[in-house]
Amino acid sequence: MAGEASAEAARKSAQSAELAELAEGTAPDAGSEAEFPVHGDDRAAAFFDLDNTVMQGAAIFHFGRGLYKRKFFETRDLARFAWQQAYFRLAGLEDPEHMQDARDSALSIVKGHRVSELRSIGEEIYDEYMAERIWPGTRALAQAHLDAGQKVWLVTAAPVEIAQVIARRLGLTGALGTVAESIGGVYTGKLVGEPLHGPAKAEAVRALATAESLDLSRCAAYSDSHNDIPMLSLVGHPYAINPDSKLRKHARELEWRLRDYRTGRKAAKVGIPAAAGVGAVAGGTAAAIALHRRRR
Repeated sequence: MAGEASAEAARKSAQSAELAELAEGTAPDAGSEAEFPVHGDDRAAAFFDLDNTVMQGAAIFHFGRGLYKRKFFETRDLARFAWQQAYFRLAGLEDPEHMQDARDSALSIVKGHRVSELRSIGEEIYDEYMAERIWPGTRALAQAHLDAGQKVWLVTAAPVEIAQVIARRLGLTGALGTVAESIGGVYTGKLVGEPLHGPAKAEAVRALATAESLDLSRCAAYSDSHNDIPMLSLVGHPYAINPDSKLRKHARELEWRLRDYRTGRKAAKVGIPAAAGVGAVAGGTAAAIALHRRRR
């Protein structure tokens, strides 16, 4: 359900963007070329994970900073999210009961807020915290697909509102993300399905590929995390970008292409939050702001 909802929202957003570009007569700027893709293959596309693949750090971490700055939640909420996120990271597992508590807490923050409000804030937060954290190397890979006439999608557990902002700012086709329910443009405090994480990403990509008549064996996928192995395994051209140790090992065993745009200690510490308290907002807020799907 999460994958289908995410694919549906992504396609609608991309169609709207295409119409706007046609009306304005604009197109993404040309960029650097990569050794792949094949030019003119309209049955191929590229799927990029966001956190630590396209952007340094977690998008939702920066989004959480922006929401906290705008007093969407109090310091006591920050502390609660910090504990929940620390539990997930240190325990090394995703306990269903604790995850449900985290989602319920986070969803309560945006319940009653308008979707348009979160989108507008997302634009501001992108400029404040995210724009300077885009990896130039990954951006060049995405641009190569665009230059070849292929569609490029972000695939992330982050909220669709912020994911779509990032995709649009980078000139990409659109974004798949976690879906938060809204009715009449107002968040209800519920999710549509589950967060777009792990196997759910693969489901979303498969659903989008079917809707877009893509041949996954001709598509490419890019990620830094072993959690995205299901998504990477779907396509004919998987790339490990700034990979964690498990993904690096897996990629080498399967002879997947690797790219690492980090250097020195930064690469060694990937995945470790710089500040547990503030970084924990990412985990708490991710499920909350997510994507939206309006009921008819």
